[in-house]
Amino acid sequence: MSDESNATYTPSSAGFEHEGIAAAPAAAGRWFTEPCDEAGTALSWRVEAKLHEERSEYQQVAIYQTTHFGRLMVIDGFVMVTTRDNFFYHEMLVHPAMFMHPDPQHVVVIGGGDCGTLQQVLRHPGVKRAHQIEIDPRVTDLAIEHFPELAECRHDPRAELTFEDGIAWMARAEPGSVDVIIVDSTDPIGPAVGLYEVPFLRSCYEALGADGILVQQSGSPFLHLDTELRPLVRATQGAGFSAVSPLCFPQPCYAAGWWSCTLASKRDSNDAFREQDAAQRPFVTRYYNEAIHRAALATPQFFRSGP
Repeated sequence: MSDESNATYTPSSAGFEHEGIAAAPAAAGRWFTEPCDEAGTALSWRVEAKLHEERSEYQQVAIYQTTHFGRLMVIDGFVMVTTRDNFFYHEMLVHPAMFMHPDPQHVVVIGGGDCGTLQQVLRHPGVKRAHQIEIDPRVTDLAIEHFPELAECRHDPRAELTFEDGIAWMARAEPGSVDVIIVDSTDPIGPAVGLYEVPFLRSCYEALGADGILVQQSGSPFLHLDTELRPLVRATQGAGFSAVSPLCFPQPCYAAGWWSCTLASKRDSNDAFREQDAAQRPFVTRYYNEAIHRAALATPQFFRSGP
């Protein structure tokens, strides 16, 4: 992954200008490329057009039409979501945490401006209130326009969207008032840094009830183990959570194609979940099921070595 100055878009003659991009040979087609400089790799998508680009109050946001992955949203050079494969991430960020809780009724999503996480939360019929806190309203505006299949969930009467800093919102949350907190943020860069630090995580701990579950995206377990995942585990433990468990899943549009989120609770272990309810879930999933839930919590051997 990279910052905006390194991400590249090779336009057609009728395309959009993009600073610092040299024309590619005609046979190469048109591509958006996201380098992962720390790993010496890159991911590319063949694109038909850049549909939109703007600088919001908080970040640079671009939308592309690709040939094989549908629409592509890029924030500050990082690919956030594609039409084709977002179900891996959104299902795994949401359903394991929801089925770990005995009866999740009040769910808070921090970030998640494309509304894909909110959509998955609202598939659980027992949810009475789902509150999404997103700092940048332009991300949601563009999702409404370019990813309507995700953003249409905002019309659900149980959904509430607030546009403000999630760190400040969580600091004001009533103690013990939330069942599940889902942090669907960018990597710990820029305004998202505080979402990975002890003060915010302690606010989450205090806002959760005794059975409460926190889940947060935590990068690639292969590329970001020591720079993102392990530091988040330590910070989460430092905030008071007694059980902290990385959960791994495929995500083709992210670096290395393998991603993680980290589950945290006040219980002794994160192994138990409502397995029968997961098996008989009253909604369709494309990746998540009860067997995937169990398997995703298995720890690769290299997680267990090192500091």
